[in-house]
Amino acid sequence: MGDILRARVFTALTPCASVAGMSHFMQRAGASGAGFVVAVVGASGAVGVELVRCLEERGFPVAELKLFASSRSAGKRLSFRGQQVEIEELGEQSFRGVDLALFSAGSAISKRYAPLAARQGTLVIDNSSAFRMDPTVPLVIPEINAAAALKHRGIIANPNCAAIISITPLWPIHRINPVRRLIVSTYQAASGAGAAAMQELRESTRAFLEDRPYAHTVLPHPYAFNLFSHNTKVDAVTGYNEEETKVIEETRKIFADPGFRITATCVRVPVLRAHCVALNFECETPINASLVRDILAAAPGVKIIDDTAANYFPMPKDATGQDAILVGRIRQDVSDPSGRSIAMFVAGDQLLKGAALNAVQIAECLLADQKTIAA
Repeated sequence: MGDILRARVFTALTPCASVAGMSHFMQRAGASGAGFVVAVVGASGAVGVELVRCLEERGFPVAELKLFASSRSAGKRLSFRGQQVEIEELGEQSFRGVDLALFSAGSAISKRYAPLAARQGTLVIDNSSAFRMDPTVPLVIPEINAAAALKHRGIIANPNCAAIISITPLWPIHRINPVRRLIVSTYQAASGAGAAAMQELRESTRAFLEDRPYAHTVLPHPYAFNLFSHNTKVDAVTGYNEEETKVIEETRKIFADPGFRITATCVRVPVLRAHCVALNFECETPINASLVRDILAAAPGVKIIDDTAANYFPMPKDATGQDAILVGRIRQDVSDPSGRSIAMFVAGDQLLKGAALNAVQIAECLLADQKTIAA
């Protein structure tokens, strides 16, 4: 079995390479030959800032960049390709002439404006939870299911950050030796709750070290030198909070397996912007740590950090600012005598691969000759 699996590992894996017909899909009348008119909705937020940065750093073909946010942020400016772009107040006429809109302004804004933008011919990639479980809206991680983007009707959903960071490293293993059960335990950074939570962590930590009182207002519990169950509502029937439910349901949708066996425990930890996740999974047939390393070494979007001798493994400080998800602590689960279970630990930048980068990668997957965007 090992030789057969190893022979399959080293097939070239790239996020969008297997999407047949992608080059014929991105047709939009009126798109500029020099690039696209791209809008970022929620531009003043933590993810919005990273969206602008990703568009620039990855050389996305932008002919004109439009930035939108609430009236509170209107008039502020962000730098893009050496120019200062002013943020405008979002309105119903904001999407005229816009080819691509990247939304990260929360579910309420997405529910109101994304359908409106789509009706005007704008392709929307939405970072909120508004449309993720809508059966008519693709939920896409390019390394896993780029082809699903082809089925869009004007809106594509960006998955939950913890789901992206958890299952992107799992997919290349799953496609070779199917995973039959997954246990996810997350250690989630402040950035997942927005820029205000990041600031509360900074300020409360400073106050704690200076022995000053601090009244937390963003998160429900003191954050400095503390951790707590994820700050979303707990379902009284299932006992799962909303974040755990998102990870479970979104994994099943992305894997196209409604019966996929998965459980999750999501915890908020006092880290600024990189999530960590402990993964324990059982495969269909026996698998070992060496084979898992081989699989992941050939996989897109991940980087192995697994130095047992130096006791050096994925950490938030190293994942911060990196596109790749770091994977380490790869080891056999000794509690499973069948030899089918593996434990490993991953870390990923919540604002990048967990949000902005994934959204831009979806758009990149829908490019044809770097020129046109589909309606």
